[in-house]
Amino acid sequence: MARCPAVNLLRFGTRSGFLRPLHAAAGGRSAEPRAGFKPDRVAVVTKTTRYEFEQQRYRYAGLSEEDLKQLLAMKGSSYSGLLQRHNIHTSNVEHVVQSLQSAGVEVRVVRRGEYDEEVVRWADAIVSAGGDGTMLLVASKVLNKDKPVVGVNTDPDRSEGHLCLPVRYTHAFPEALERLCRGEFRWLWRQRLRLHLEGTGINPSPVDLHEQQLSLEQHNRAHRISTVDRQQRAGALHPAYSKPSLLPVRSLNEIFIGESLSSRASYYEISVDGGPWEKQKSSGLSVCTGTGSKAWSYNINKLAGQSVEEVLRIGASRARVELPLSREFLERVTDDYNASLVFAPDEPRLFYSVREPISNRVFSSSRQRGFATKVCVRSRCWDACMVVDGGTSFEFNDGAIATVTVSEEDRLRTVLLDQ
Repeated sequence: MARCPAVNLLRFGTRSGFLRPLHAAAGGRSAEPRAGFKPDRVAVVTKTTRYEFEQQRYRYAGLSEEDLKQLLAMKGSSYSGLLQRHNIHTSNVEHVVQSLQSAGVEVRVVRRGEYDEEVVRWADAIVSAGGDGTMLLVASKVLNKDKPVVGVNTDPDRSEGHLCLPVRYTHAFPEALERLCRGEFRWLWRQRLRLHLEGTGINPSPVDLHEQQLSLEQHNRAHRISTVDRQQRAGALHPAYSKPSLLPVRSLNEIFIGESLSSRASYYEISVDGGPWEKQKSSGLSVCTGTGSKAWSYNINKLAGQSVEEVLRIGASRARVELPLSREFLERVTDDYNASLVFAPDEPRLFYSVREPISNRVFSSSRQRGFATKVCVRSRCWDACMVVDGGTSFEFNDGAIATVTVSEEDRLRTVLLDQ
């Protein structure tokens, strides 16, 4: 790729004078064109393929490659299929790395398990090479709003990649680099959630779920071991109240709070935007960003056409009115309601959802869902966790208090490239 003319370069990182003035709209309400950029150092963070995961999982059991093939066949998985997808991913990662190196960029390839704060500090920009899950992991550790993150979908036939560049750039990454260099893109400042944790016996040490497929027992044991280690290091025999602790992760999609065992009701108290505390029992609580409003939160709250039709028929009968319950009408109403659940990624607010609330004389749910800027949750659970973007789990049992807020400082700098 030809280098951009020096006059067009907007370099990233303090080493190369990144903090130049940007025009006012960069504050977050819109995604506007920007001058081109050319980072000096890029970390390429790669996902763990299913092939790699299965190899690592059984390597210590002493299985040969032939044994692994037979085991996967017994599970209904194809060894050759997994290897093929792995090779596709690997080839696309190499394409991205070679494209960056040809452009004169220093590249550091990092596996997901090796990705940490030191890697983030080293890089001027970070490329997520995988799918949306890898992008979420990469974003969670980038605490500097001025450090850009670019997602590349390395297996577009098997991965949706909503958070990544358009799939055609997977095989044409030099073109993407040239367009970025020439400034033919827009910044999108994705709002994220920050978490403060306080209370009795809290444990701010996370369990990383990205690299593991843990059973419930393994997940709980990991949290218990982490808690004991922390208390021993602190010399504490009994858990004590702690000051609010800002956790070193940011959520790009959503935060889920609830009992680890999904069949057990989650008991907690909730306060929205400084309002009164309300005792609730439910299947858990989800808090999402605008980016996450198209993901799990959307599927929690969306209505099916059948439900809309049944409610409208009952309403029309009660009100003794005629409604045009044609297929087209029902589809429009359904689409309008579901569209109301989605909001822009850069909006400085959050959306909370109470999953399947239990209502009786003790427990209530005045609002099952809604927009807010702050949600506080006090745990009354026995074996609960607070999971950030489906990949980072924090113990969240009786006495722990979580405060979820949005801050302009936590926006993630991403790019938009048109098809």
